[in-house]
Amino acid sequence: MLVSAKEMLTKAKAGKYAVGQFNINNLEWTKAILLTAQENNSPVILGVSEGAGKYMCGYNTVTGMVKGMLDTLGITVPVALHLDHGSYEGALKAMEDGFSSVMFDGSHYSIEENIEKTKEIIRIAGEKGVSVEAEVGAIGGEEDGVIGGGEVADPDECKMIADLGVTMLAAGIGNIHGVYPANWTGLNFEVLAKIQEKTGVMPLVLHGGTGIPEEMVKKAISLGVSKVNVNTECQLSFAAATRQYIEAGKDQQGKGFDPRKLLAPGFEAIKATVKEKMELFGSVGKA
Repeated sequence: MLVSAKEMLTKAKAGKYAVGQFNINNLEWTKAILLTAQENNSPVILGVSEGAGKYMCGYNTVTGMVKGMLDTLGITVPVALHLDHGSYEGALKAMEDGFSSVMFDGSHYSIEENIEKTKEIIRIAGEKGVSVEAEVGAIGGEEDGVIGGGEVADPDECKMIADLGVTMLAAGIGNIHGVYPANWTGLNFEVLAKIQEKTGVMPLVLHGGTGIPEEMVKKAISLGVSKVNVNTECQLSFAAATRQYIEAGKDQQGKGFDPRKLLAPGFEAIKATVKEKMELFGSVGKA
């Protein structure tokens, strides 16, 4: 059964660990992440960007696949299905199609408009028992057309959005989506501490979890981050394992071209990456 992210993140915040949001791109991704969560007795959030949602034939298709897997694989750990960087229309559609959590990314609107739209999403989500993530201060890098310049959020704006009743808050603290450039200056912990001070028990979200040094991630979690988003890292490990398989000519041996064989090394690579992250975030055994 899909659950909202509220309870798992409230527990994570209190326990000073974080739950990983691992973005899914297809069946292999979803199955690898769910099995790893079950094997490690960890709560998990499956993230779906609007682009990935389109690629997988719509949110209803994604919900059907995930629910089917929970049932067939006997998954008992808490699982939330979360729209990542949703537009206003996207968030409404994902809720209608059975997602248990949505992010409304209103960071490119004026703070006034962001607040108005966030309020409406919260109202509808409240009726459906869906958790809501809001964002303040665009995160750097590019995510399906949502671009930000590695910005740092204003703690007072964070408080304004948190006070609307969102479940969790993504605040820019110098983090970037994708691969970090060589001149990256690191996370801004002073700002994170101020945001934490103003938002209290609200679980904070760290986007762009790929490439942030482990010590920085641990420090961010100790300062109130309860959800860390990982996407690029799983893609890189999947691609590397698939490349190795093909470069070794295994796709030309026997039935090695069968997609179930061809995609198996990448599937295992995703599992290994997810396990490593769950250990780093401290969510193992917390289901």
